[in-house]
Amino acid sequence: MTITILNALIAVVGGVAGVVVLYWILNKLTELLPSKPQELIKPYVFILPAFAALAFYLIYPFVQTVIYSFANRNSTAWVGFANYTALLSSPGFQTTLINTFLWILIVPTFAIVFGLIIATLADRLRPTGEKLSKTLIFLPLAISAVGAVAIWRLVYNAVPANQSQTGVLNAVWTMFGGDPVNWLQLSDGKVNSFLLMVILVWTQAGFAMVLLSAAIKGVPTDTLEAARIDGAGEGKIFFSIVIPQIRATMLTVFITVLIGVLKTFDVVYVATNGNFGTNIIALNFYQALFVSRDAGQAAAIVVILMLVIVPFLVYQIRQFRAEEAAR
Repeated sequence: MTITILNALIAVVGGVAGVVVLYWILNKLTELLPSKPQELIKPYVFILPAFAALAFYLIYPFVQTVIYSFANRNSTAWVGFANYTALLSSPGFQTTLINTFLWILIVPTFAIVFGLIIATLADRLRPTGEKLSKTLIFLPLAISAVGAVAIWRLVYNAVPANQSQTGVLNAVWTMFGGDPVNWLQLSDGKVNSFLLMVILVWTQAGFAMVLLSAAIKGVPTDTLEAARIDGAGEGKIFFSIVIPQIRATMLTVFITVLIGVLKTFDVVYVATNGNFGTNIIALNFYQALFVSRDAGQAAAIVVILMLVIVPFLVYQIRQFRAEEAAR
């Protein structure tokens, strides 16, 4: 433990000192130039390390991944589009894509809906009640995904019918005369996938609540009072005035949660390991690379994942630019 702490301290101190020395050297080198070229070059010199780090840690791996997606499982020979063809024609991967798109549509949407409802109701409480309620709702975000799954196993757990049900859901279900159900194995209608989505919505609702609450508080009170004077009801005010003014924040929350959904791995891995028709694309990548040892298909899965993410990022950037232009 002591060695670990010392290594961490050395890494932090050494990293900071290294950056300071690097910029000091760059500054001294630029000061050797005449004043006019120095003024032109110095800004680019100072952002060069950041761009170099981005190129090394982001751009190079991206390019390398795309290249490997056209190679065989050992990255020793080119196979063209064989990896993509094999994936897209595989029934298992088709199920994975369908599950992923369901996660994309459902989790961010319900996170925003619950976050908006909680934010609206909590803002009507007294300050103490508001702080307490928001703290409790936000707490699940502080729990690791593995911890969240462990908690929800207490809800979904199933034991034989002749024993007392320890799972909350089965306890209620059997109370009304039903037989115990292995909920996470119930693939009909993708019930098990929806139950896994509930776990992520539970953890993300607090995040959505915090941002949406801040956005709602930023709506000018003059606008709201004017609407009330004109006879508008609270529902009309909320949907016609508040929602349009917080749309940008809602979009930000949606995109942020969506990207988190596409990277979700641990919830499904711990709960079902992708069995019973619950697999999603991030877990599928892990299985291809570390279980099947197929680097080519794993790289192809990553490229497909990036192709799914990019349109949403482009849309978000365009929305931000449109908002900035409108100000």
